[in-house]
Amino acid sequence: MAGTGLFAEILDGDVYKYYADGEWKKSSSAKTVAIINPTTRKTQYKVQACTQEEVNKVMESAKTAQKSWAKTPLWKRAELLHKAAAILKEHKAPIAECLVKEIAKPAKDAVTEVVRSGDLVSYTAEEGVRILGEGKFLVSDSFPGNERTKYCLTSKIPLGVILAIPPFNYPVNLAVSKIAPALIAGNSLVLKPPTQGAVSALHMVHCFHLAGFPKGLISCVTGKGSEIGDFLTMHPGVNCISFTGGDTGIAISKKAGMVPLQMELGGKDACIVLEDADLDLVAANIIKGGFSYSGQRCTAVKVVLVMESVADVLVDKVKAKIAKLTVGRPEDDCDITPVVSESSANFIEGLVKDAKEKGAIFCQEYKRDGNLIWPLLLDNVRPDMRIAWEEPFGPVLPVIRIDSIEEGIHHCNASNFGLQGCVFTKDVNKAILISDAMETGTVQINSAPARGPDHFPFQGLKDSGIGSQGVTNSINMMTKIKSTVINLPTPSYTMG
Repeated sequence: MAGTGLFAEILDGDVYKYYADGEWKKSSSAKTVAIINPTTRKTQYKVQACTQEEVNKVMESAKTAQKSWAKTPLWKRAELLHKAAAILKEHKAPIAECLVKEIAKPAKDAVTEVVRSGDLVSYTAEEGVRILGEGKFLVSDSFPGNERTKYCLTSKIPLGVILAIPPFNYPVNLAVSKIAPALIAGNSLVLKPPTQGAVSALHMVHCFHLAGFPKGLISCVTGKGSEIGDFLTMHPGVNCISFTGGDTGIAISKKAGMVPLQMELGGKDACIVLEDADLDLVAANIIKGGFSYSGQRCTAVKVVLVMESVADVLVDKVKAKIAKLTVGRPEDDCDITPVVSESSANFIEGLVKDAKEKGAIFCQEYKRDGNLIWPLLLDNVRPDMRIAWEEPFGPVLPVIRIDSIEEGIHHCNASNFGLQGCVFTKDVNKAILISDAMETGTVQINSAPARGPDHFPFQGLKDSGIGSQGVTNSINMMTKIKSTVINLPTPSYTMG
């Protein structure tokens, strides 16, 4: 159970502690932040409301710990990460329980997230040893006008203190996707978890604590964004920010100054369906892509752009599959569970009402009970409707009928988002041409958008982000190049 047994020390009464200097602590503020269960809409957990002074202390400890950690052998860093991964997977049940209660993630999906996170940590450890164990050797006479009088040795060195801010929908997986690359590269890590998902993240951090990482190397501060959000992202002790979330990321990027940024800020992932597509395959992927975890995924299918000639058949197939989706509590492993908050549900409802007023065809009756919204397919959506452009982050999916491939590409590219997209066709030549024309970080051919596997590059264009994620890219992004040049008194040629 959460907060008991191995995890008992992270809880004080009914309030979870924050983590700093290798210890679980109570905030001097004596204030807490409530975490609302999306299903019951009642307070489920409470976490510490950390102060700016506590943030300062965390940053100072992180800076000190990083200096020693950077001198720790690569194999030792990897060994500790493997240990943390094993502990994480061993204790998947209490962490999954938190995910169910904090963010209404279906029980099976919650367990999968924790296991996947352990696998990501182990993979990162191995990949880090490979990447960071290699350097480059350059010689000067490869550039015109130079003799071989200089040898250049390059290696990757850590940036320093990494600030990691994951989102509510994957508070464990998207946290470790930042933590593991930072640590294997020799950095220290300060984690600011989302409010919804904070307790899951605290349990995860305890697994790293139990693995035996040095004090101060990993910290986890909880609290209100209004109190410590800007203070963290603008803190002079931060050397890199890795953020996954929404519009907040744009504000962070404007304030962060001269620090490397890794950001994924959402998407309006388009699904383009051509006449020759396998419509059964398309329908299955629309259900998986558009409605898994109630559509609360950056890579969810957010708009279907289907050729008019096959639209009726596809809509009927999707409607039949929607009718089979189960709706209810995450504890019961339902397909559709409550969205994360009342404000999210209200936003989704606003998009639905706008579509209704402007003439969209409702393929199901719109139904809502608290934060629980039944799956809804909207047909004959037009570009003047908000749902055509805005990201609902819920189980509502618009269908726009198109008359040409060019129309589909135009709608995709007119969006301010550019995370992922997908195209369904049996013609590989068309698929490649459309993929090249779509202004998105990734295009899936004959499959719904997806972030994983976690070692694949993952990036967005336009308002969808800065930089690229994925294990290798994250390690490279959290390091910088250091060069050492040996100057010889006379040119030197091997076997000369």
